[in-house]
This record gives sequence, structure tokens and C-alpha cells, in this order.
Amino acid sequence: MNQGILLVEDEKSLSRAVSVKLAKEGYQVHSAESIEQARAFYENSDVQMIICDIGLPDGSGLDFCMEVRNRERENGAGKDTVFLFLTAMDTEMDIINGYEAGGDDYVTKPFSLAVLLSKVNAIMERYGGADGKARNGGASECGRPPIMRSGDIVVDFGENRVKKGGAYLSLTANEQKLLLYFLENPLKVLSKNQILEAVWDVDGSFVDDNTVAVNIRRLREKIEDDPSAPSVLKNIRGLGYIWERECEKQ
Repeated sequence: MNQGILLVEDEKSLSRAVSVKLAKEGYQVHSAESIEQARAFYENSDVQMIICDIGLPDGSGLDFCMEVRNRERENGAGKDTVFLFLTAMDTEMDIINGYEAGGDDYVTKPFSLAVLLSKVNAIMERYGGADGKARNGGASECGRPPIMRSGDIVVDFGENRVKKGGAYLSLTANEQKLLLYFLENPLKVLSKNQILEAVWDVDGSFVDDNTVAVNIRRLREKIEDDPSAPSVLKNIRGLGYIWERECEKQ
């Protein structure tokens, strides 16, 4: 696979166990025990995924995630690194905070190594493709046209970028995957389970119930003119969500 993963975990026995499991699967795993170490590695290396604890000796993994997202925006490259939280902080608000910080997924301790590996494989397959870059793929990989357009929203698969009104949007991997799913199914009511199956795990069994709602809200904040009164990505009470705009494929 030769895909790089940065594991940020200060508990050495757990870090070793996760590293060995992922390495056996063919991933290149780089370990850090603090945010300082993780930051230094991130700034000087290319990784496709960061698996990060929240409670670290020198700060919060949430802050590190926001730092990574800000750096990506400053570089003008949009979302590039998949960020997965691996933490004992398991309340509903903890999980929401993880997604709000820019996380793509959230796994709580204690956890099964087999389940974690299954999740990593699914994410890498979905966003990585053959070369492991965290992206959603172009037309040649997915059979999609090079450009999809819905109103002022444009997805350019050649650049792997999303624009709104000509300005680039900074989307997380899941936000972009979510947007593409709606654009591929315009004017259809999509249930939460359909969205989970398409965007996250195959059956959604490893995903928190708040995942869809949180990511829908975050996506609205980036694509809607008024996120509090969405005109495009709407909720159909008791049924799911709908993209209420035609989509043109070019």
C-alpha cells in the first residue's frame, strides 16, 4: 500500500499495538507522542492520514486538527489529510467537538484493533485510490465527468477542488464526499442510512448517530448563502435530506 499514516498517541503500548497492526496491513506508520513531535513531522513529511488522541502531554488534539486545517487553507490546497480522532473522550459533545475541529472520523477507546483497521482501510480506499492521496478521485477513477455544476457550486475533478461563486472552498474529505453524493443524486430524498452507507462505513455501524447531522451542518455553513435557512441542502423531516437544485455534468 505504501500509504503514510501519522499516529499521535502518548500511551506507548497502545501506540505500538496500533502501529504493528497497521504496518502488517502494509501502511507506513510514523509515531509521535506529543503535538510538538506531530507538528514537526507533519510540516516536513507527506502523510495521507493522521490518527490522533485528544488528551496529549502538551495540548489538545482538537487544536492540532484545527492547526492542520488552517495550514491547508493557507496553502490554498483545500482538504488533503484525513484526520481521525482516537480517544477516550466519548460523550456526545466530545464527538461533536471532534467533527467541529475538522475531524473526518472519531473512534472512542476502548476499541477493537480489527474495527480500527477496517475503518482505516475503508477510508484509505475511499479517499486514497492507488497512490494513497486523500482525495475523492477524478473521472477516470470513478466514471464521473471532469466537472459537476449545480448553481454556483462547481466540482472540478481535474483539480480535485470545489468552488462556490468562483472562490475555492476548504472542505474536509467527508464534506466533499457528502457534497458529491448529493450532486450525484439531486432532487432525491436521501435517508440518514443511505448517506452513512455512501459516505462512511459500509453499514454505518461504526459511525456515531450525530455524524450525518454534524457534517450536514458544516457543509451548509460553506455552501449556503444563509446556513440557518438553507435553500439548497434541505432537511425533510422524518425522511432525510434533499439537494433541491439540478446538477449539470460536463
